[in-house]
Amino acid sequence: MTDYNLLSPDPQPTRSDAVKNRALLLETAARLFAEQGVETVTMSAIAEAAGVGKGTLYRHFVNKMELLRALLDEHDRALQNRVLQRLRSVRDALDNLHWFLAEIVRDTLVNKTLLLDGDGSSFPSLEHPANWWVRQTIHGLLAQIAPPGDLDYMADTLYILTDVRTLYFLRHVRGYDIERIVDGACATINRLLPETD
Repeated sequence: MTDYNLLSPDPQPTRSDAVKNRALLLETAARLFAEQGVETVTMSAIAEAAGVGKGTLYRHFVNKMELLRALLDEHDRALQNRVLQRLRSVRDALDNLHWFLAEIVRDTLVNKTLLLDGDGSSFPSLEHPANWWVRQTIHGLLAQIAPPGDLDYMADTLYILTDVRTLYFLRHVRGYDIERIVDGACATINRLLPETD
């Protein structure tokens, strides 16, 4: 049995405890955000639902934005792995390009636009390495298709359609539903690549 100091309500955890607590907090936060919405869930509610003290929560995440970023980092790693598996198993570059663009647009709409604050300064820009892999994947797939025209410009045009700010505007300002946005993004591929129809 662990010998806790009774004067400390939230003792310093061991390394394995800290790893378990972090995973529990992320899992709990993801569930609460999905059920109640990001804005309504407080840090206190996350700690209580996870069954840990506030000190434990704040040792891992100093605020809700840091917790959200950690959730998105984990989510993005899983997304990249899913994309790699798809590209290794399916050899049709055009089919992969349609799938990839739809996957990225849908994923961003579901997981990121709700977290966009005011001017979007909390999200990395299009040229940031965290986002640049999307552009590079689009460019690589276009290179496999080898359409006539300016490949770089085509890649950049499709890449801009995946930006969280663009998608926020389409979804929350213009009011388009998710499937309309996804369908429109995929239709843009066909307009850029008329000879692939």
